[in-house]
Amino acid sequence: MSRTQHTSVCAWCGKELGSSGRGRPRKYCGRSCKQRAYEQRHKITGTNIPQEAVIIHPDRAAALRDSLFELRCAAEDIATASAEGAEPDELRDLCTELVSLARAIEKLR
Repeated sequence: MSRTQHTSVCAWCGKELGSSGRGRPRKYCGRSCKQRAYEQRHKITGTNIPQEAVIIHPDRAAALRDSLFELRCAAEDIATASAEGAEPDELRDLCTELVSLARAIEKLR
């Protein structure tokens, strides 16, 4: 019986993880990411911060805002080009850029 290979990402850094096909799927790419996740979980113990909260450095939050602004602008460019009757090749290029921006944002950790 063939199992489908699932590709997942490290719960800490976002790096792609391969699957060995046996046992429980890996959650972290290595010991250091596992340790960082442990430290993060235990730093919030005894506080009012929810366990599932994401704590982010202000610089990274600003970078995320900038990236989301870029993503919105790319989506608006597609909407404008479509409304103005752009050629399929131009729309395809704009969509490729949009997907590329979205993938980059997904990798932010």
